[in-house]
Amino acid sequence: QVQLVESGGGLVQAGGSLRLSCAASGSIFNRAVGWHRQAPGKPRELVAHISSGGWTNYLNSVKGRFTISRDDAKNTVSLQMNSLNTEDTAVYYCAAKRLYSTSWDYWGQGTQVTVSS
Repeated sequence: QVQLVESGGGLVQAGGSLRLSCAASGSIFNRAVGWHRQAPGKPRELVAHISSGGWTNYLNSVKGRFTISRDDAKNTVSLQMNSLNTEDTAVYYCAAKRLYSTSWDYWGQGTQVTVSS
């Protein structure tokens, strides 16, 4: 079992930066981890994910602005968000997969990111 806790959300002006962190209670070694977000009235979307081997993939709208990274020794995954715009406003969730799973099995409680114009 893995418990995930996000931190680092807040209010930032457009063009600014935030760094989100996801701390896992158990080992994330050999687990894919992803950052998802959900804006009011919109479905949840996968923003970025990183495989156990460090391969990364991003939502097109955040490519070049967001960077996901992991530190397995510290059981943490971070999302550096630069050049934020108002469309990035959402609750951001960290999620992890069980080994060999194709679904996101473990979720954090989410952290609010609000970008003001």
